[in-house]
Amino acid sequence: MTVIHQNDLIDSITDALQFIACYHPKDFIDSLYQAYQKEENPVARDALAQILINSRLAAIGKRPMCQDTGMVTVFVEIGMGVHFDSQMTLDEMINEGVRRAYTSSADILRKSVVSDPDGARKNTGDNTPAVIHHHMVSGDKLRIRIAAKGGGSEAKARLAMLNPSDNIVDWVLEQLPKMGAGWCPPGIIGIGIGGNPEKAMEMAKSLAMESIDIHSLKARGAKNRDEELRLELYEKINQLGIGAQGLGGLSTVLDVKVGSYPTHAANKPVGLVPNCAATRHIEFTLEGNGPADMPEINLSDWPEITRLSDDKAKRVNLDTVTESEIAEWQPGDTLLLSGKLLTGRDAAHKRLIDLLDQGKPLPVDFKDRFIYYVGPVDPMAGEVMGPAGPTTATRMDKFTPRLLTETGLRGMIGKAERGAETIKAIRDNKAIYLIAVGGAAYLISKAIKAAKILAFEDLGMEAIYEFEVKDMPVTVAVDTKGNNIHKTGPETWHKHILEAHCASCHG
Repeated sequence: MTVIHQNDLIDSITDALQFIACYHPKDFIDSLYQAYQKEENPVARDALAQILINSRLAAIGKRPMCQDTGMVTVFVEIGMGVHFDSQMTLDEMINEGVRRAYTSSADILRKSVVSDPDGARKNTGDNTPAVIHHHMVSGDKLRIRIAAKGGGSEAKARLAMLNPSDNIVDWVLEQLPKMGAGWCPPGIIGIGIGGNPEKAMEMAKSLAMESIDIHSLKARGAKNRDEELRLELYEKINQLGIGAQGLGGLSTVLDVKVGSYPTHAANKPVGLVPNCAATRHIEFTLEGNGPADMPEINLSDWPEITRLSDDKAKRVNLDTVTESEIAEWQPGDTLLLSGKLLTGRDAAHKRLIDLLDQGKPLPVDFKDRFIYYVGPVDPMAGEVMGPAGPTTATRMDKFTPRLLTETGLRGMIGKAERGAETIKAIRDNKAIYLIAVGGAAYLISKAIKAAKILAFEDLGMEAIYEFEVKDMPVTVAVDTKGNNIHKTGPETWHKHILEAHCASCHG
């Protein structure tokens, strides 16, 4: 019998969450670097460069690679011969580990979990509770796989109850364009087939945490139906041309994982879960001899690269930029922003609209200003602001037309695409939408030279700040005429990839 002591499990959970917030798995870095090396679209290549540079900086600085440090999911395999020496239940120990990880002063992590999800949505203050899956297995060890999944990628999860004769590949290829870029591609897609609805989704989530090995699978060939699907989906998803950050390009997924389980004869449940560019997961085993050791970090595992686009970028002074200057910007242009930049996301936007509805003055003048959709990590000693990457802009779409029309807001910065009505409002108001790279939060924070709260301080990370930025890198996504790179980029590269594929076949 193996005895697992309470503090050993708690400490292991805490250490694991602090570790994965800062360090990508080596297989992910290797695969991302391969995608960077082969990428032909300069805009997508620059996005990949930013993610790689950000990852290395986060590893050096021991700071979160993404401002969204996730909601914790834990898969626990409990050997039948395991005994717990604890005054707590297993779930209580795991949640205590989560609590300590997210409230530790050693490395501040953003707390994103809210209770009463359809009511007050009050932040729990410590990122608990985790979502925990338990499985009893043979043996006398405790195996734990733990992930911290960001809200952007979780929002793009899909579940379908297909008919037995329906084609899974067709369904997946239909979903990927609808998912847009909010899950921060390129990443890993987990697909669970069979069981019942919750089993399919659990499999998909678990599979998305596995190591990247698609190239070794291609080399040896498929041995079963699941592996056949992996290879087919990997090729066909990348042929869609969605690319890094949805900008169009050769790499949309780094791997596709497929698993299956027996199901009812009348059903074919399919779960799809994407893992984003901030891939955070780890596995460890406890055998009763103390807490788990975290992997050793070797900075040589991270490639040292530099961005080539800065030389071609347009430098923009946010404090003096004019309507005529903005009108010249084209989708795909790289900008380096300097000057004063407002921030605000979901909760702040709702309050602003409520004030407009009530005819009350707004706490901030948005006339000719730019707003950044961000919920940053609190700063540590020596930092102006912690990691501060963009959040998914589509969540602000319901508020944007009114803010553009009624406040004179000039520009917005977020990640991923905008909806049709928002793009129309951008065009009608001669506004602009820019994107920062999702997965480059620590890199972006280096551009923030000063920060102060202007309004809604009680919202914490969702308060309205004013940042003073210097050379913050962004890309024009929707110009003042309504031209949209998230539409034209994938279309162009899908066509390019198919033409290249046809040429190689004929050759």
